[in-house]
Amino acid sequence: MGQAPGMDAGQNMTTSDEKDTKAPLKLSRPGKLELKKTVQSGQVRQSFSHGRSKQVTVEVKRSRTFERGASGRMKEVVLPLSVEETAPAPVTAGVAEPVGALVTDKSNLSAEERASRMRALETAKEEDAKRRIREAEEAEIREREAQRLAEEEARRKAEEEAVAELEAANRSPAEVAAAAAVEVEAPAMPVEVPLATPAIREETTPEDFGGRVKRKTPAPKPATTRKDADRRRRSGKLTISQALEGREGRERSLASAKRRREKQLRALQGQQQHQPPLKVVREVVVPETITVQELANRMATRGVDVVKSLMQMGVMVTNNQSIDADTAELVVQEFGHRIKRVAASDVELSLRGPDDAPEDLQSRPPVVTIMGHVDHGKTSLLDALRETDVASGEAGGITQHIGAYQVRLGGGEKITFIDTPGHAAFTEMRARGANVTDLVVLVVAGDDGIKEQTVEAINHAKSAAVPIIVAINKMDRPEANADRVKQELLQQELVVEDLGGDILAVEVSAKEKQGLDKLEEAILLQAELLELKANPDRPAEGVVVEAKLERGRGSVATVLVQRGTLRVGDIFVAGSEWGRVRALYSERGESIDEALPAMPAEILGLNGTPLAGDDLAVVESEAKARDITDFRHNSKRETVFAGAARGSLEQMFTRIKEGVASELSIIIKSDVQGSVEAISTNLEKLGTDEVKVRILHAGVGAINESDITLARATDATIIAFNVRANPQAREQARQDKIEIRYYSIIYDVVDEIKAALSGMLSPTRKENFLGYAEIREVFANSKVGKVAGCMITEGIVKRGAKVRLLRDSVVIHDGTLKTLRRFKDEVREVRDGYECGMAFENYTDIKVGDQIECYEVEEVARQL
Repeated sequence: MGQAPGMDAGQNMTTSDEKDTKAPLKLSRPGKLELKKTVQSGQVRQSFSHGRSKQVTVEVKRSRTFERGASGRMKEVVLPLSVEETAPAPVTAGVAEPVGALVTDKSNLSAEERASRMRALETAKEEDAKRRIREAEEAEIREREAQRLAEEEARRKAEEEAVAELEAANRSPAEVAAAAAVEVEAPAMPVEVPLATPAIREETTPEDFGGRVKRKTPAPKPATTRKDADRRRRSGKLTISQALEGREGRERSLASAKRRREKQLRALQGQQQHQPPLKVVREVVVPETITVQELANRMATRGVDVVKSLMQMGVMVTNNQSIDADTAELVVQEFGHRIKRVAASDVELSLRGPDDAPEDLQSRPPVVTIMGHVDHGKTSLLDALRETDVASGEAGGITQHIGAYQVRLGGGEKITFIDTPGHAAFTEMRARGANVTDLVVLVVAGDDGIKEQTVEAINHAKSAAVPIIVAINKMDRPEANADRVKQELLQQELVVEDLGGDILAVEVSAKEKQGLDKLEEAILLQAELLELKANPDRPAEGVVVEAKLERGRGSVATVLVQRGTLRVGDIFVAGSEWGRVRALYSERGESIDEALPAMPAEILGLNGTPLAGDDLAVVESEAKARDITDFRHNSKRETVFAGAARGSLEQMFTRIKEGVASELSIIIKSDVQGSVEAISTNLEKLGTDEVKVRILHAGVGAINESDITLARATDATIIAFNVRANPQAREQARQDKIEIRYYSIIYDVVDEIKAALSGMLSPTRKENFLGYAEIREVFANSKVGKVAGCMITEGIVKRGAKVRLLRDSVVIHDGTLKTLRRFKDEVREVRDGYECGMAFENYTDIKVGDQIECYEVEEVARQL
C-alpha cells in the first residue's frame, strides 16, 4: 500500500470504486495494446494552514499470485472473496479510514505480507494513541493560553481605567466645563441607526421627533482602511488547531497582544511623566569622609546635582573629591533624606565585651610591679623571690626590657611580678608597667636613699592610683639606714606605718634573702584588701608586656591576661597586629594550654610584632580581626603622613627664614620592641631648632638587606641594639660603605648620637678686640686709593683683620683691612705707639680725626 506524503489519520479521504473482478487482457481501444493496471487509486483533499488545500492521489497496489498449470504455462491464481471483504467499509465523515481499510483482498496475501500489514496496523494504532495524547496536551496548552489572555485582558482593562482616572484628575476646570457643554448639545447632532439592510440607513433629525418625518437615503459604502483589510486577510486563514477545534477565522497573535499592551503602558507612562515624581526618603550611611560621587550614588541622585548643591553652600569640589561628614550631612538634609553617620572606629566598639556580673567573678592573683632607681636591687630582689637568676644575663647588670613572672608561694598563693627597667631611658616602659599593675613595690637602697628615678617611680604609681609598698633593700650593708629612707619618703608625701601613715615599709636584703617572707605577707595583705577578682569564663583580654622577633619562632609577645582565659587556637588582636595562638608558654618556658587572669604567658602566632603596651583582645573571627587591624594601620599611616606634611611645611618656612636645618638620619634595630621605643624617645629629645634626629625606620629583629638599601638611599646610620646583621647585609654594607654601630648599653647610644649632633651644630662666632688707631693724615695713592696715616693708640692692629670706622663714636663702616704698611713695607702687625698706613677694602670715605677699631672673629664649637 502506498500513501502520499503529508497525509495523516485526521484528514478526510474519499476513494473511488474498486472492481472486484479483473478483466482479461484485451485492447481497450482499437489499434492499442495495453495491460490492465494492478494499482488502484483514489483521491483525497488535504488542507493546510492559511486556507490552502490540494488533491492527493492515494494508490493501492494489489498483490498477484501465479502458479504453473497442467500445460506447464503460468497462470494467475484467483481466490474467492469473503463476505466481510466484499462488504463496503463504513465511512465516517471527517475521519480518515485506517490504512488497512483500503485493502479488500486478503486471500492473495502471503504470510510475510500479512505480518507486515499487521505491523503497519500496530504502528497506525500507536500513532493514533500518540495523536490523542498530543491533542490532549494541545487542549491543555490552549486552556492555559486562554486563561493567560483573560488575565491580560483584565489587567489591560485595569490599566485603561487607571489611565482614565489619571486623565480625569489632570483635566482642568475649563476642560470639564467644555466636556459638559458637548454632552448637553449631543441630541442636535445626526444619529445613525443601523438597519437590517446595509444599503439603506435612516437619518433622524430634530424635525423627525416632532413631525414624524423620516426619509431613507442609501448608505454610502464604508471606506476600506488598512485595519479592515488586515482583518479580512486574517479571517481567511485557518490553522490546524482551529480546524481540529472547529473554530474558523484567525485570532490576534501573542506578539500583537504584547505590542498592544506595551503601547498602552507607554501611554500610561507618558501621562505619569507630567505628574511630579514621588519623593523617596532614604537612609544614607555617611562615613567620616566620602566622595561626592559616592554620596550621590547613596542618595540615588545625579552627581552634578550634588556638586551644584555644594557650590551653593560655598564648597567648590568635583565628583572625585572627598568631603567631611558634617558637609555631607548638610547635603543629605538638603535633598530630604535621613542620615546615619558611621565612623571607621566603629569596628572597635565591640572589641571589649560588657562588664562582668558580680556572681561570675573569681579571685585572682595580684599583679605587682617592681620599681626603683638604677642599681637599687630590683631584679635581684625578684630573683630572690622566684629563686632564679636573670640579672646575670642583662648587659651591664641593667634590666633592658620588661619581664613578667609568676611565683608560687609556700602556702599555694600566687603573685605575678613585672620587673621594669629603672634608669631614665625607660620612663615610658615604667609608666606602662604601672598602668597594668595592682600593687607597686618601691625598692629603695638603704645606703643610697631616694634618687631621681625613685621620685619618677613614685609619680607613676600615684598617677596609676595603685597602692605602694616600700622595700628598703641592701640592709645587710653596715652603712644602710632605714630611718633615713623613711624620713626622705616624707618629702614625697609617703608616710610609712611607723610614722603614723598607711604605707607599708619592709626591710629586706636580696643578697642575703632576708625579710622576703615579710614582703610577701605585705603583698598578700594588700591584695586581700583590694579584693582582686576577674571572670575566667569569657574571651580573654589583656595587655602586651613585651614583644620581639625571634629566629625560627617569628613574632613572640609576652602578654598579661587581665580577664578571661586565653587558649590555644584563639584569634586575637594586639594593637595593629592580629594572629591565632599557635602555642602558649609560661615564664619558665613550659608549654601550657591556657592562661588564666593575672597570668603572664608567651604567645606565638602573630602576623607582626606589636608594640609593648598594646591591648590584647580575643575576637570571634579572622574577618573581624583583619577589619580592626586595617583600621588601626590606616589611622597610624594617616598620623605619620600628617606629621610629615606638617614637618615639611615647617621646614619650608624655617629654610626661608633661617636657613636649612641639619638632620641626622638613623635606622634603629633592636631585639625587643620596648628597647626600640626607649631609644627612639631619648634620641628625639636630643633635637633642637638647628639639628635633630630623623628616625627613618625602627624595628625588631636582625639587620637585613632592605635596611642597608634604605640607609644607602638616605645616607643614614644604622644603630644595632643587641642584634647583628646577617652575612648578606654585612657584605652589602661593606660595598656601599654604610656604617653599622653595635650597642648593648643604651647610655652609649645616647652619648654618641649627642656627640654627632653637636658636631653638626654651626659654631659660635666670638669677637675678640685687638686695638684702636687714630687717623692723623690722609694721603692719596693712585694704586690703592686713599691711605690713612694712623697712630696706634691701644692694643695691636693685624693685617687682614676686621675693622670698624668710627666717626664721632658712631660706626659708619664695618669691613676688612686691605693693606697695612710701615715705611712703605707691608707688615703683619703694628703695636701700640707706632705709626702706620692703612687702607680699607672697597671704602675710601675717611677723614682726619676718625678712629679705627680693629678686631678678629673666632669660631667656637657648640655642644648640645
